[in-house]
Amino acid sequence: MGSRTDRLSPFLVMEILERAGELQRAGTEVIHLEVGEPDFPTPECIREAGLEAIRRGHTRYTPSLGLPELREAIAEDYRRRYGVAVSPEQVVVTSGTSPALLLLFGALLEPGDEVLLPDPHYACYPNFIRFLEGQPVFFPLRAAEGYQYDRDRIRAARTPRTVALMVNSPANPTGAVLSRETLAALAEEDLWLISDEIYHGLVYEGRAHSILEFTDRAFVLNGFSKRYAMTGWRLGYVIAPLPFIRPMQIMAQNFFISPADFVQHAGLAALRQAEPDVQRMVAEYARRRAFLLPALQALGFGLDTLPAGAYYVLARAERFSRDSRSLAQELLEKAHVAVTPGIDFGPAAEGYLRFSYANSLENLQAGIARLQAYLAASPREAG
Repeated sequence: MGSRTDRLSPFLVMEILERAGELQRAGTEVIHLEVGEPDFPTPECIREAGLEAIRRGHTRYTPSLGLPELREAIAEDYRRRYGVAVSPEQVVVTSGTSPALLLLFGALLEPGDEVLLPDPHYACYPNFIRFLEGQPVFFPLRAAEGYQYDRDRIRAARTPRTVALMVNSPANPTGAVLSRETLAALAEEDLWLISDEIYHGLVYEGRAHSILEFTDRAFVLNGFSKRYAMTGWRLGYVIAPLPFIRPMQIMAQNFFISPADFVQHAGLAALRQAEPDVQRMVAEYARRRAFLLPALQALGFGLDTLPAGAYYVLARAERFSRDSRSLAQELLEKAHVAVTPGIDFGPAAEGYLRFSYANSLENLQAGIARLQAYLAASPREAG
């Protein structure tokens, strides 16, 4: 067995999801509040575009960097939304955002290079870095500060081997949206900035800014899964400085060949036609958020700061247990409600649970009712 896999930790949300699947196959009904997957169908205009592309024979290889017209549409989307100049030549289209992370870190990192990551953070970031022989280095975020990045803590974590800083806004798992002032300050650091903007468009308070509004010394990760409810289509992209495009292209040619042809045509329809559908989904997420936040507080979970974007709530659960993994497993097995343990997102999130409101309002209400009944029947204080 290769040593690279020894460096990887399990993705706990997927382990919870897979165990929930086992329970469901055995006849147990599970309420899913763990996974960040929109419950909405992919908008009809996107589905029709994908079907029409198949009918027209768009089922072959495309250029390894993606269809030129999709790369142009992504560049135009960033110009329209953020007022930034992105050349289509800077865009690499990928089969989801995870391959984009692999290409980006593969092009950027030498063995032993360090990448600064916030704690808490998206669970998979450290594994991508370790797999490519880099080293993740963590700096703490504080709920009382709205999970904004603090430059003093970032500088304290830096070493001569630090090459990049990871930015995620709106953030998974906290739902935090970084302010214009925070992003502008980060852009002054002498580091490559890697901005995961996959949850852009899913914001309920304020506005999400692209890192490209403040610097061109940056990589942007984005995709279609969250905003357009296209998780199963597997379509993402990275916007990168031009010197990195050729190395990423060579990796893409070898490892992935190209993203699916008809899926890229569906992505074109998403950018050109699906904004009204997105706005309807966002309005429904806002309704769910308005229900879930006070409902969790009524159950005894703590909310140090309210999420402003994405569709997650990171809630304090130490009243019930300081072992978030055991608590999540208990709630799944006994209450049949699937939630994500905070420890999946780093030590700073231990004692927390992440709740996703990407499920329907009816299922959220049912999940809260189950948790209320179970917790009332088994009261405990964490020791």
